[in-house]
Amino acid sequence: MTHVIDTGVSTVEGPQHAPPKLTVVVPTRNEQESVPLLLDQLGPAVAPLNAEILFVDDSDDATVDEIGAAAVGAPVPVRVLHREAGTRGGGLSGAVVAGVRAARGAWVLVMDADLQHPPQAAALLARTAMREGIDVAVGTRYAGGGASTGLAGAGRQATSSGATRLVKASFPRRLATVSDPLSGLFAFRRDAVDVDRLRPVGFKILLEILVRHPAARVAEVAYTFEPRQAGRSKASAREGLAFVRHVGRLRRSVAGGQRRLARMAAFGAVGASGIVVNTAALWFFFDVLGVHHLVGAALATQFSTVWNFVLTDALVYRKEQRRGRWAGRAGRFFAMNNLLLLARLPLLQWLVLAGVGVLTANALTLVLLFLLRFLLSDRMIYRGSEAKVRRRDPVRVLVDSGGTVPVSPASAKKRSVYLPYRYDVAGTVTIGSQIRLPELEFFRAQWVPDADVDIAVRVGDVGRRRPRRRAALTEDPGEQGTALRYEEHLGRFGANFRVVLGPPITVEVGPLLARSPHVVYTNVVEALLRFVLISRGRMLLHSACLELGGHGVMLSALTDTGKTATILRLLREHGGRFLSDDMTVVDASGLAVCFPKPLTISSHTLRAVQAEDLTRKEWRRLNFQSRLHSKGGRSIALMLSRFNLPIMGINALTQILVPPPKYSVDRLVPCRLGSRTRVEELFIIERGAPRLSGLDPSAALERMLVNTEDAYGFPPYRYLAPALRVDGMDHDRLRAREREILTGFLSGVRTRVLASDSFGWADEIPRLVGDTPAQPVTVNSLEAWPRWGLRPGTAA
Repeated sequence: MTHVIDTGVSTVEGPQHAPPKLTVVVPTRNEQESVPLLLDQLGPAVAPLNAEILFVDDSDDATVDEIGAAAVGAPVPVRVLHREAGTRGGGLSGAVVAGVRAARGAWVLVMDADLQHPPQAAALLARTAMREGIDVAVGTRYAGGGASTGLAGAGRQATSSGATRLVKASFPRRLATVSDPLSGLFAFRRDAVDVDRLRPVGFKILLEILVRHPAARVAEVAYTFEPRQAGRSKASAREGLAFVRHVGRLRRSVAGGQRRLARMAAFGAVGASGIVVNTAALWFFFDVLGVHHLVGAALATQFSTVWNFVLTDALVYRKEQRRGRWAGRAGRFFAMNNLLLLARLPLLQWLVLAGVGVLTANALTLVLLFLLRFLLSDRMIYRGSEAKVRRRDPVRVLVDSGGTVPVSPASAKKRSVYLPYRYDVAGTVTIGSQIRLPELEFFRAQWVPDADVDIAVRVGDVGRRRPRRRAALTEDPGEQGTALRYEEHLGRFGANFRVVLGPPITVEVGPLLARSPHVVYTNVVEALLRFVLISRGRMLLHSACLELGGHGVMLSALTDTGKTATILRLLREHGGRFLSDDMTVVDASGLAVCFPKPLTISSHTLRAVQAEDLTRKEWRRLNFQSRLHSKGGRSIALMLSRFNLPIMGINALTQILVPPPKYSVDRLVPCRLGSRTRVEELFIIERGAPRLSGLDPSAALERMLVNTEDAYGFPPYRYLAPALRVDGMDHDRLRAREREILTGFLSGVRTRVLASDSFGWADEIPRLVGDTPAQPVTVNSLEAWPRWGLRPGTAA
């Protein structure tokens, strides 16, 4: 039988019945010597995390009594789940599962009782796990500054290393981002782990969790595995054999069938026929009509794409549960092939220059991309039955608490530190950069001293010289602040960057990123700007804003709904003052400050553009750019980000080859600019059956937060944001502060949902805004354009 004993009472103030946030599960078996030492260090280490300690005891000695004595006066609640002989199934893994079932915290930390898992390292691991977005945090001995010095003797070192290699070879994809899948120190969110799916055997419960939960988001924390301070090891040859048998059972339980191989063979047969069609079309355009070989290859791709899609849809996936409608699948198939065409053309040109015939070179490029086309089609366009299980994130996340920031000789060479481009955003945040940031050109402020910027962007050599197997985000300590280093597959040539959380915040980008300033701003700088603004009482809200008929009007929507087209029509047909199209700086008083980034013109926005100032060449380029950088292109890019690909580098190269179609608003429609306004009306626009409905403040708050988060969906934001610390506030506190600012902002704003099935929001909004008298705007100097001369809180 099992029973739970409360052995101690927390000395932390507050109601004793309040549930803890964290349960530390410590399995014990005859650990009476270790328990007093452990509790003496562990209690103070986890007390700031609102924790309880739960011992799951399988002992036959006086371990329970020692726990009771040591728990007196402990700073956290201490409980014991004692399992009597005959009820100890599953060994240590079974004890952990029993502890998870009895845990009261939303988070569970698992560690040994023998102090080989240092309590301070365990507390850091738990803090990492409790960051937003992480499901499992693994203590690793084999990455960063981690070490396995506590494994006594070469025999134990070799056994541990061999076992790790065995399981990583057995589960290459599911354990790809984990260096120590057999660790006994780990933490996880209870809701992310289905305990009923676990089949615990032996010591290695973490392996079971990782293999059976492939969608869990994993981060690693480096630590030093210390020598045992008391007690003795429970490992034995019997346990080793049980472990090997368990790995075999796990492998069989998750092995996929042969259906994907059959689909790939059929897809290959269709692709082979498509190469014939493509080659014939290219021969006609190149040899018969005399078209340039690159233009001919692009045209031939359209013919073979039609051929391949019809056969693939009708034959290869005829018996599968296909995703979406026929037209949607066709659109995604065409988008995929044309994006891959951008990768094929440079390779085709290189082969032709090397002396390979045009038709042969074209066929070679098609063959080389076969596997990628199949994976994209199978996983993203059709989603075969095996693909319904979400894959593990491809980016490896490591918190290197014992490491140091590496500085290579190349990166240590002398470089200019001067920041030629300086910006003052809304008088709140200053940015200095060695790269011109077109999105911030409106805020150019050369009077800001180099030494006074809040965010500094420089160019340098970031990352290792050698290629790596997958992208990685590493958090390193440093004397000048925590450093976050993002590296992709191509070594020093990849899209790498490093952020040191100052003050000031310093961003160092590699040469590839430096050539794509749009990616630098959108994927790195804007995320930092968002949280620095929050720390100073303002929010960067994903919205458009203008002043219409004396009213401050704001529009919000998910990305690529039709916000930009609506703003352009309102300005062209009804006048008014433009403040922002994509992001607006707001505060808790209801004030909106201009943020006039250049407008990105997507395919459906073209109908609202009637700019006589654009040349024919610009119009032709705009038609192509708007399709590549529209919702379809973005969705393909997000699909690619789920694979182990250098997605940020691909994005940067795409932006270099085909720059995004960005224009200042007054180039597209005649209009006047406003500096700030007090928002009275907020419309959340949607596509769908026409309707107008009110939205209460709490629902409006959640919708605006969702819409804002949607603007930051591209990697590496989801890995970078949880690690940010600004002005002493961590990510959770910054997000809480953001909610407070937005709650205050929305308190004086009427919020309504406006749906249209014909992009007709601009027809309805002027009438809806005019149904209440205009309120006098209480902001000074609306006619004058601001020059942010002073920072908030400074004296003139």
